[in-house]
Amino acid sequence: MSHFLKASPLIAHAQVSPQMRSEAMSLMQICRGDYDRLCGGVQPGGGRILACLQNQAGQLSAACGQAMPRAEALKNSAAAAGAMPK
Repeated sequence: MSHFLKASPLIAHAQVSPQMRSEAMSLMQICRGDYDRLCGGVQPGGGRILACLQNQAGQLSAACGQAMPRAEALKNSAAAAGAMPK
């Protein structure tokens, strides 16, 4: 399992609903290859992986690129719920 999957703040916190956790896992699976290829050296936590992927938008796979708006919305929902820093 990659760092991307193990250390996601969306999954690590109990305040996140099971539905949000499931959606986060799905989004991470979609972008796992892009994370490994483009952001493997980024320390997980605080939204750094999402920021890295967004900064590499032009190099993302089509599926991951399409998942980015939902990933951002999920991050914002988790921050609003107090599950991760804003």
